[in-house]
Amino acid sequence: MRAPAPRGPLSQTVLTALTSGSIDADLPDLAAARIAAVPDLAGDEDIQLSLTLLYELHHQGLDGVDDALEWHPDLLRTRAVIEREYEVQLRAAVTVPADLRPEPTPQSVAAALFDLTGRDDGPSLSAYVGKKATDDQLHELLKHRSVYQLKEADPHTWAIPRLLGEPKAALVEIQADEYGGGRPERMHAALFARTMRGLGLDDTYGRYVDEVPALTLASVNMMSMFGLHRRLRGCIVGHLAAFEMTSSQPNRQYGNGFRRHGYDADVTWYFDEHVEADAVHEQIAGRDLAGGLVAQQPELLDDVLFGAAACLHADGRVGGYLIDRWSAGETSLRTVAA
Repeated sequence: MRAPAPRGPLSQTVLTALTSGSIDADLPDLAAARIAAVPDLAGDEDIQLSLTLLYELHHQGLDGVDDALEWHPDLLRTRAVIEREYEVQLRAAVTVPADLRPEPTPQSVAAALFDLTGRDDGPSLSAYVGKKATDDQLHELLKHRSVYQLKEADPHTWAIPRLLGEPKAALVEIQADEYGGGRPERMHAALFARTMRGLGLDDTYGRYVDEVPALTLASVNMMSMFGLHRRLRGCIVGHLAAFEMTSSQPNRQYGNGFRRHGYDADVTWYFDEHVEADAVHEQIAGRDLAGGLVAQQPELLDDVLFGAAACLHADGRVGGYLIDRWSAGETSLRTVAA
């Protein structure tokens, strides 16, 4: 990925360290000092870009940055400092309803997750797109979504070696579909890139990171954080379950929004594919993956529920932000110097 422009003192220092290959041992302390002054890490441009840069070392890497830095101890310590406070703030902000205490069986856990996602009464971004979004706003939507969709499924895939038996098989089944069943042109990331090209956008990986705000980066960073830590395997499983359970019908509305502006089936293929695929995935993710994991390891129930609620929380913040900006006749993107 092309290295984005810094958004503050921490991201500037992280970028300089990565591109120069000279990592200051004081970098974790700088991160700690910066974090101490930030009450909302999810909304802080400097913090979230720094975390994006550090996670990208584990994804596709950054242009001009030595791949060996992926495991540099001072970079890992810096990332851990940010993650620690980000997780604390997420757990304080995310509420799991007290009455959701299912038995540790696949059926009960799946029912609880469907109940949880069904209670989500936040602003519906998909409904707005389906009925109101302008063509310019559709372009903005794709830029926001490209930060995750061009690496779709990757953060969840990190959970595979951390699972056993039925949950592992269930996750592999879901991910196999996400990756096109072995056909590169049908990978969901490839379908999304096709949609971008249909609107004249650049489908280069990471192309629009500079333009999207902290909240968009934060929702993707949360996935990477959950996926990269074995102790958070319940969270990434719960996140995926909620992600799949809130995908099928919203994608139908997204597709309708693009059709409303005259875009053809080649552009809407990505959304139409998810209407069908995720109607199946939500059942597998709820019962066999999340429910199967809790049946094996009941102590992970709280994290599974938290991960699902965190997914709704993060997506709700992004959706609410986009709707607010668009309803006010404003762009949802950052202004980037030429």
